[in-house]
Amino acid sequence: MASSASVSNQPIARPSARPFKAFALVAVLAVAVYFVAKYVFHYYLHYDQATFTDYWPKRGWLLLHISAGMVALLTGPLQFSARLRKRYLKLHRIIGRAYLIAVALGSIAAFRLAWTTTSGWAWGFGVAMLGVAWITTSGMAYYAILRRQMAIHKEWMVRSYVVTFAFVTFRLLEGMGPTSHLMPENDRSISAIWACWALPLLITEVILQLRRISPPAKSRS
Repeated sequence: MASSASVSNQPIARPSARPFKAFALVAVLAVAVYFVAKYVFHYYLHYDQATFTDYWPKRGWLLLHISAGMVALLTGPLQFSARLRKRYLKLHRIIGRAYLIAVALGSIAAFRLAWTTTSGWAWGFGVAMLGVAWITTSGMAYYAILRRQMAIHKEWMVRSYVVTFAFVTFRLLEGMGPTSHLMPENDRSISAIWACWALPLLITEVILQLRRISPPAKSRS
């Protein structure tokens, strides 16, 4: 029979976070699929001037932005699956390249739409800065993996997808909940185009840094 001293020296068993992470990934992917089905497909199903309104002269750029954002939104969660990465590394890399290409194309289209917007310079500047955040976080993730810095790559991919998810967050702020009733409408839209990525990215950064500065788990003495 083990002595009390030997038992007390055993490290504390901690529950695995894997089930929670798997559930979170499935939940995020489900929200992304729902968003695409509800808010994206109608642009392809109703390809007319009434659907695009002010964007009809630049509908090609808008469709590029929407399509690239959709690809990034749906492929992003797959990048965080440890099982997929370990069992199908080649597929993981292919999906990762598709994600980065989608971000690059979506950002280019965002810059073009921001430059030619008819909604005012404040709105255009907000869209452009969203594009800057999108391409910067994704570019840093790509640079980190080129340098074989796996942990840093993962962190920047988290930041990148938080910005990608701004497609969904903007819709929540603009069309749902108490913020959807704020007036004037132009002020609400401009605030939402900043808040949809800046606030989630700030929260993400706090969480990432807390994980760095938290003391390591210690075994009982």
